[in-house]
Amino acid sequence: MNNKILSACSLALACTLANHAALAAVSPDQAKQLGSSLTPIGAEMNGNADGSIPAWTGGLPKNSGTLSSEGFLSNPFANEQPLFTITSQNAGQYQDKLSPGQQAMLKRYPTYQIPVYPSHRSASLPDAVYKAAQENATKAKLVEGGNGLEGFSTAIPFPIPQNGLEALWNHITRYRGGSAKRTHVQATPLASGKFVPVYFKQQFTFRDRIKDFNPASPGNVLFYYKQLVTAPARQAGDVVLVHETLNQVKEPRMAWIYNAGQRRVRRAPQISYDGPYPASEGQRVADNLDMYNGAPDRYDWKLVGKREIYIPYNSFKLDSPTLKYTDIVQPGHLNPAHTRYELHRVWQVEGTLKQGERHIYAKRVFFIDEDSWQISLADHYDSRGTLWRAAEGHLTPLYDVQVPWLGAEALYDLINGRYIVSGMRNEEKDPVEFGFSSLSSEYTPAALRNAGIR
Repeated sequence: MNNKILSACSLALACTLANHAALAAVSPDQAKQLGSSLTPIGAEMNGNADGSIPAWTGGLPKNSGTLSSEGFLSNPFANEQPLFTITSQNAGQYQDKLSPGQQAMLKRYPTYQIPVYPSHRSASLPDAVYKAAQENATKAKLVEGGNGLEGFSTAIPFPIPQNGLEALWNHITRYRGGSAKRTHVQATPLASGKFVPVYFKQQFTFRDRIKDFNPASPGNVLFYYKQLVTAPARQAGDVVLVHETLNQVKEPRMAWIYNAGQRRVRRAPQISYDGPYPASEGQRVADNLDMYNGAPDRYDWKLVGKREIYIPYNSFKLDSPTLKYTDIVQPGHLNPAHTRYELHRVWQVEGTLKQGERHIYAKRVFFIDEDSWQISLADHYDSRGTLWRAAEGHLTPLYDVQVPWLGAEALYDLINGRYIVSGMRNEEKDPVEFGFSSLSSEYTPAALRNAGIR
């Protein structure tokens, strides 16, 4: 692949810091770039040279459209048409702005397409998050060899990242509304496109939205997560509970499963790293969810630099309530008639499995959107160096609540021809709820049995 890295400073940074984890925060002078040459969370304020990526002007205003009773936002770009569409026939013209995974998908599936639309830097966050990120820049530090944080508040500890670990932590801790409840649907279609939808009720609360959280003694929990399967009947009532820790090496993630058929709660240490994720038919491991999650300690992470690349963005059309799940889930891949890609700057971060460590992925490459710190594309390689799985995260900026939201995320298996897509809610009637407060007692193993009653 022609891996075009942008800007001399990014290239110098990559060469200097590729194998070095700088544990210190940036200086106050460096932090002054935030809000001037850089956005409050560290993206380049200016557009690119030819104007195909515009300057950041604050993102979409909160009043950019309307909100339905089911929680669907109107599409502020509904009248736009693709500038062009990348197909297997013309992919060579655009390969310097495609990930290896995208190029592989175009080769494997003649029906896979990348419709490219005008770029809009629509991501915005609340002022309180911008303030926290600016304070984090001079206070947050990596600890435990880069596998934990200290001096961190709210979201985005390293808006000016100095290495791959810091960029990855920005994704792990990025702003997602503080807390959220949603109903969503997952599909794992066969090669024919047939699938049985799996319905979930999902809830998470970051620590500063926990009512009994004490900032003076914050502990090691980053957020609490709970997932209930409501259908199909054979899986209904099963619940996953996770206490996500900031330092998972010192204190590993705590996870439990409530099995409705057995009516018992048990610890679930397998819900981490490459353990099989429940209800995924073997198409996703635990740390594939949310594009990447969990402890970063099994890999050496390298900050390669920045690229301009076509990534899924402003995916209002894919989230539309006018679509059925059968309109979206097609043989081999999502229906490209409903996807949208734009040219954006991304941080490229590569993870190589450490000697002596075990994981089914020997190498991972992440492409992280500079305006949200959301991983937009992820490529996963097996032990032979073969590109095995490619993931796409279809970001939708929920402008009314200022949350750059990961809606549908798809993980494609380039070897067996199957894929898994989760996060769809097109046919659901319950809106996503953000910003509520919870008690930590709502996220205890004792509470699982009540949550899982059929």
